[in-house]
Amino acid sequence: MKHRLLLLLLFVFATSVMGWAQKSTAPSYTVKGVLIDSLTQEGEPYATIKIAKKNAPDKAVKMAVTGANGKFQEKLNVAAGNYIITISSIGKAPIVKEFTLKPSAKEVDLGTMISSEANNVLKGVEVVAQKPLVKVDVDKIEYNIEDDPDSKSNSILEMLRKVPLVTVDGEDNVQVNGSSSFKIHVNGKPNNMMSNNPKEVLKSMPANTIKYIEVITSPGAKYDAEGIGGILNIVTVGSGFEGYTATFRGNANNNGVGAGTYAMVKQGKLTVSANYNYNYNNSPRSYSDSYRESYNPSGENEKFLESASSSKSKGNFQYGNLEASYEIDTLRLLTVAFGMYGNNGKDDSGGNTILHGADFQDFAYRYRTDNHGKDSWYSINGNIDYQRTSRKNKERMITFSYKINSQPQTSDLYNTYLDIEFDENKPEVIDRLKLKNFHSDGKTNTMEQTFQVDYTTPIGKLHTVETGAKYIFRRNSSDNRLYDAPRGSEDYTYNEDRSSEYRHLNHIISAYAGYTLKYKDFTFKPGLRYEQTIQEVKYLVGPGENFSSDFSDLVPSVSLGIKLGKTQNLRGGYNMRIWRPGIWNLNPYFDNQNPMFINQGNPNLKSEKSHSFDLSYSSFTAKFNINLSLRHSFNNNGIERVSRLIDAEEGENFEGGHHAPKDALYSTYDNIGKSRETGLNFYLNWNASPKTRIYINGRGNYSDLKSPSQELHNYGWNASAYGGIQQTLPAKIRLSLNGGGSTPRISLQGRSSGYNYYSLGLSRSFMKEERLSLNVYCSNFFEKYRTYNSHIEGANFISRSSGKYPSRYYGFSISYRLGELKASVKKAARSIDNDDVKGGGGGGGNTGGGGAQ
Repeated sequence: MKHRLLLLLLFVFATSVMGWAQKSTAPSYTVKGVLIDSLTQEGEPYATIKIAKKNAPDKAVKMAVTGANGKFQEKLNVAAGNYIITISSIGKAPIVKEFTLKPSAKEVDLGTMISSEANNVLKGVEVVAQKPLVKVDVDKIEYNIEDDPDSKSNSILEMLRKVPLVTVDGEDNVQVNGSSSFKIHVNGKPNNMMSNNPKEVLKSMPANTIKYIEVITSPGAKYDAEGIGGILNIVTVGSGFEGYTATFRGNANNNGVGAGTYAMVKQGKLTVSANYNYNYNNSPRSYSDSYRESYNPSGENEKFLESASSSKSKGNFQYGNLEASYEIDTLRLLTVAFGMYGNNGKDDSGGNTILHGADFQDFAYRYRTDNHGKDSWYSINGNIDYQRTSRKNKERMITFSYKINSQPQTSDLYNTYLDIEFDENKPEVIDRLKLKNFHSDGKTNTMEQTFQVDYTTPIGKLHTVETGAKYIFRRNSSDNRLYDAPRGSEDYTYNEDRSSEYRHLNHIISAYAGYTLKYKDFTFKPGLRYEQTIQEVKYLVGPGENFSSDFSDLVPSVSLGIKLGKTQNLRGGYNMRIWRPGIWNLNPYFDNQNPMFINQGNPNLKSEKSHSFDLSYSSFTAKFNINLSLRHSFNNNGIERVSRLIDAEEGENFEGGHHAPKDALYSTYDNIGKSRETGLNFYLNWNASPKTRIYINGRGNYSDLKSPSQELHNYGWNASAYGGIQQTLPAKIRLSLNGGGSTPRISLQGRSSGYNYYSLGLSRSFMKEERLSLNVYCSNFFEKYRTYNSHIEGANFISRSSGKYPSRYYGFSISYRLGELKASVKKAARSIDNDDVKGGGGGGGNTGGGGAQ
């Protein structure tokens, strides 16, 4: 028995030794490669790697992840044979590649593998993993519009409510980093018309044509110095398999209908894409009223001006673009593009005005107005880029670019005064008002041509240098012709005194140099830009003297970033930005279409400069995303809109023979503002389950505004927040609930009211690969109208206004996709970015001003 036990122990020992010897003598192989993001061309970090035998793909022999730079190098103690590697990450299509291990080669280099966005569902498999909506870089934040279910039914403007560092108020005014001065780019190229009219354009464009939006919070030296808030870069869709694809869209809502199509085809080295969309809108009537109290320091002779009006508009918005890229060879790329978009509309409005005395019993005058007219604005642009990459180093390249852009705008308005009554004891009052029927015919246009060269090169493994130069020739023209007629008559004659026409020429020269240091998890990006502008202004009709000016600026910037582990980032930076006056700020046209509310531009405005410091922290994991940004900015010569009451008994005369009557509110622009603003932006996203996403996006800031020369001072807090829930219900129905609001915002002379909104959406995709999509949506369904209030104050007046706008919105949309294509129109890594002109209204800049870029 003992011998049998001893023999058994010897057998077990021998077997173990033989197994160990066999294992230790198994060949050792090394498999390496690098994973690159198809869009950013940067390494894809922390992607999951699975290696298995080809005949047993479900049984992994090695599991690993890519490094922070996307590289991997794994050792395998396995037998020779055929193997398969699968690399996957959230939001990306899995990469599957076969390879063979041979005894004669101990190292296998799989080379560079390109990861792309996942936009297909595997047959028989339901993909429920949530894609990350937000990505963060050292100088920008990216929001993935395409992967947000709400994009199937919403406009781009509505989607902006979700984007970190962006706010949209109750009147659809957009702000970036708390500033209304920002620029809009499309596919990396500036789009001045979008910047000039963000409300009109962005609310008309469907979000299902957009892939993602970048918020460039710290524009470096390569970007023009204009735009205090930053840059919104809208990247359109363009991906699918070799071949062709086409998508057809249609929608209907309580305000109108729309249709559109997107198509792309690739043949050999040529890729072409086209996109067209048309929307017709017939908006419900809007209402507004205002109340103004005028007084003098003694409190005598108080007067109260009341007015009420309503308006209704209808029109069409359309846009289209055509892009093509041709790969001459592996080193040379040629890209061309042509695009246009714009609006034709008709407006009808009417109202009444009355000036009361202090006792509200008698009145100085009252009258009604009837207005009707039509207007249009368009942007037509084309560009060509040639990119040459170095044979020795793919990251070294030079790009030559040319762009031409035209932005015609027209307005044709008729205004008629009706039922005029006045105090019979003071007939001179009505004479001073000069209430003549008039016909206003206005035309403005900006034509610009831009030439640019950019060069970037790596120096070693850690350093990158980029430099470039640009020349712009820009011609702004403004022609406002006014024809008037006696009251009760339509016999219009041209009135040169009330008309205006001028030309504004700009020669803009700029150059920049930037440097990037990337060492392990640390990034450092300083830069310096030089800008010079030579401008000439000629007045053909109206007030103003011809003049020319020449000025230059040095614009520094710096940004830093460090990765705190695999999922956290800390960023900081300083930027100096320039805000130049736009055409409506400069235009000296004396707009007295409403004689009691007069507006006029100031051609003597200077550019304002703003300095900002920011510090941001972000953490992005598969479950929880957070971004916090602390920002402080200041400037000392801000361009502010200033209003004052005409209190002279005989009114006031202005240059060019213009006259403002007593009690009229005269508004213009001046370099009088000193501002300080400190704010905190936050973005939180929680993927509570594979089918549930909860988010909140908000900001809070304290502003201090002063104008020592006008003895004006205003300050206060403001906060806004937007949130929502997205839930996948049974039967693959996607539900979206969204809502938000803001506290009142302050201005130099007053304050505007806060607001709130809410919306609900349901969507469902059908057929193989979700080719057919249906969506229904509604917002503010309990309220047909929303009211928005504001007020301003001066030394001798208080003015309050209120607007009632349609808010209830509901409708449905449908889209169907044909074919498959996984190619995108390649774009040069550098292209023209003209973003040098001050914004107006609710958004970015106008092309009127003249500053260097």
